[in-house]
Amino acid sequence: MLVAPARVPATRRLAATLYGYAFLTDLVLLYPLYVLLFADTGLSVGQISTLFVLWAVAGILLEVPSGALADALSRRLLLCLAPLLTAAGFALWVLLPSYPAFAVGFLLWGAGGALRSGALEALVFTELDRLGAADRYARLIGRTRTAEVLGAVGSGVLAGPVFAVGGYLAVGAASVATCLLAAAVAARFPEHRTAPAATAPAATASAATASAATASAAVAPLATPSAATPSAAVASAAAPPSGPGEAPDDDEPGWLDSLRGGLAEVRADRAVRAAVLLVAAVAAIWGGLDEYTGLLARDTGVAEVTVPLLLLLVWAGMSVGGLLAPWGERLSRRGYAGLLVVAAGALAAGALARHPGGFLLLAVAFAAFQLATVLADVRLQARISGSARATVTSLAGMATDLTTVAFYGAYGLLAGAVGNPVAFAVAVLPYLLVALWLFAGRG
Repeated sequence: MLVAPARVPATRRLAATLYGYAFLTDLVLLYPLYVLLFADTGLSVGQISTLFVLWAVAGILLEVPSGALADALSRRLLLCLAPLLTAAGFALWVLLPSYPAFAVGFLLWGAGGALRSGALEALVFTELDRLGAADRYARLIGRTRTAEVLGAVGSGVLAGPVFAVGGYLAVGAASVATCLLAAAVAARFPEHRTAPAATAPAATASAATASAATASAAVAPLATPSAATPSAAVASAAAPPSGPGEAPDDDEPGWLDSLRGGLAEVRADRAVRAAVLLVAAVAAIWGGLDEYTGLLARDTGVAEVTVPLLLLLVWAGMSVGGLLAPWGERLSRRGYAGLLVVAAGALAAGALARHPGGFLLLAVAFAAFQLATVLADVRLQARISGSARATVTSLAGMATDLTTVAFYGAYGLLAGAVGNPVAFAVAVLPYLLVALWLFAGRG
């Protein structure tokens, strides 16, 4: 649809703030070095593994409650607090390097990630919908994922020189600084909250629109609606927006109401439930495999100094995948299923090649998986009709985290038995099942 000229600057300001926030959130120089910091402090591999478990558990337990909090209070506020918690954790790591400080730091990092997850997607979609530009959501989120990857690449490029100058203290200080900058940028997010319908009617309306959403999905299941539903449009016109410094409306639901509303919508609406499951099924496995690409690169026989160069290919693929989101919105359900099959095949072939050249295929695979993940999120946001948007999005995030944790355990056992190349190839088989599920019209 056409976006009113007066609203184009507002959309651009939202996009610029979003990209800056995403880039700074992942421009953390401790990323490439924190495992070395733990080891240099004297921690064993087992102790380091327990820290990762704490990190994952914190995110899982806080994911949905924080989403409900974002719906009840202010999504912008949570996006400001998230990097501040992470900054506090990083400061503890470099000022008091010890197992207890590392554990508290990971808990703070997990809490920060949970505050950001769900709130960011909900704020962006709501603001675009208010501006009549909901059809731009895929483009913005795709570019956001690319900005995150570029931030991580920047961390890898800058970490070495900064560490050479000032050691872990300098790297930690730089990481804290970027987190503080991210919090400052988050304060610039617009947030216009409307008075939502009561929880029970919202759930009922969600169930009532499920058949319409399913019918629409049969034609173009990955398309983003160009406008809000009629009821949402009326509510938006009737309720006065709150400015950047204003508190949410008194009629907004509390934390428990938001939580109940989100859970009710997922239970009542089959289309929303299927979209939540699709996000977890698509994002979890390739997101977990990303952690092991360094080991796969080393298994090709290249020198240690060449490993980062091969990983740059993977990161480049992820960047391209995010940018392809507007094109990907044209895919039908069968086209999306075919995308998953191509991605799985390319990843398996690249891993089994056991050659550095195979990372070209891995780059293609990770581009396709990044695109598929963005489109799964677009699909979810398009199907949410209630007021608890952040809560439902956080439910998808929690499902993804739980699946990823289970995947880590399974991959460790599989790779120990057959090696990383075969483990990579076997790990993508579930994507074929997801593709069959979509071909059968069950998504």
